[in-house]
Amino acid sequence: MREVFVICEGPTELSFVKDVLASYLAKRQLYLTPTQIGKPRHKGGGVTYHRLLSTLKPRLLGNSQPVCTTLIDYYGLLATFPGKRKANELRDIAAKADCIHTALQTRLAEDFDEYTLRRFVPYVQMHEFEGLLFSDPAAFARAIGKPSLESAFAGIRNAFATPEHIDDSPNTAPSKRVISLVDDYQKVIMGRAAALEIGIKPMREQCSLFSDWLDRLTTAART
Repeated sequence: MREVFVICEGPTELSFVKDVLASYLAKRQLYLTPTQIGKPRHKGGGVTYHRLLSTLKPRLLGNSQPVCTTLIDYYGLLATFPGKRKANELRDIAAKADCIHTALQTRLAEDFDEYTLRRFVPYVQMHEFEGLLFSDPAAFARAIGKPSLESAFAGIRNAFATPEHIDDSPNTAPSKRVISLVDDYQKVIMGRAAALEIGIKPMREQCSLFSDWLDRLTTAART
């Protein structure tokens, strides 16, 4: 079994990796070890290149040599993050994600050699973790104890080509849309419950960029 070190943006992503994604990928002989970005007493949020580097560097250069990856939201990336300004000018979500991934790899090449970087698989979630939860509106509504919101959640989902297309505006990002309907929405607790109820399979079927990430992880772990 190959270890995969996952650098998560915040506690919601951390819980998702630990409680949902880990068991799914364990069947593919991948052992996930998640952690939040940053140093003690300064965890999560405010994703910058240097904060990411401080978390990534000891893992990539450590003795165990795991595959390393990221689970960070495009929505939350600061404008100074590699590729963010250029990606904001693009319309296609795959192009946006690829722009960030490529720019990040290029920037990391200044700090790591080519051989080491083969063990790094960059990933930004388009546009936010909650987008994945719209892969199954009924299960989402049911899991957070709001079954009456199935229709509203479905309306949000059906307004976009895929859940990953739900935009990243400060007012209409996936989490903002949920909060507008569920004023007591608790990201970590309810997000975990919804992800468990939905499962990875529907997310992969609905979210091609997310599915591609899991394929890339599997491939990297086998090389």
